[in-house]
Amino acid sequence: MPGLLGLIFQSPIVFFLVIAALVISISIHEFSHAFVTTSLGDPTPKYQGRVTLNPKSHIDPLGLIFLVIGGFGWGRPVMFNELNLKNPKRDRALIAFAGPLSNFIVAVVFSLLLKILGLGGILGTFLYLVIIYNLLLGIFNLIPIHPLDGFKVVSGLLPNNLAYQWEQTRKWGIYILLFLILTGTVGNVVGPFLDFATNLLGLTL
Repeated sequence: MPGLLGLIFQSPIVFFLVIAALVISISIHEFSHAFVTTSLGDPTPKYQGRVTLNPKSHIDPLGLIFLVIGGFGWGRPVMFNELNLKNPKRDRALIAFAGPLSNFIVAVVFSLLLKILGLGGILGTFLYLVIIYNLLLGIFNLIPIHPLDGFKVVSGLLPNNLAYQWEQTRKWGIYILLFLILTGTVGNVVGPFLDFATNLLGLTL
């Protein structure tokens, strides 16, 4: 995702629509982590005020600034206590998968609204941006590299002995991820999946 700062001068309206779409997408993603965590018996997100769609609870200002300037950012991670989970290995995977899944659900629902209502103009553009950024966020987070959700999903699916070995790669994850981002390789990973998803939804990039 390239930096968005240039949009301020090229098209201020589109810039603010993009920011709004990103804030919504990140908030839904993090809310879903919090909701599933609470549903699985851990009240930690509830105590921290994370079981809400209010962006103030999920947006990290620094992460949003980095997203605007550099094209890569983050939301506030949802914390949980494994001691409150009945099946920590399985539940970690469910909590992790909840974020990307929610983004895909939003993308599908909004694409249906866009087709049914046939909206154009600013509202149509906004719906389209919400769809695209939800797809991007969902696909990106499913990359199986720590600290992304995909790493925890894979760990939960593997047998215990393989999951243990998989967890040993955690310490290298952030370096691998930074390498992919800084070299632009992450676009080559996400791009084909985004193309597939938009084609499936009948959208064009």
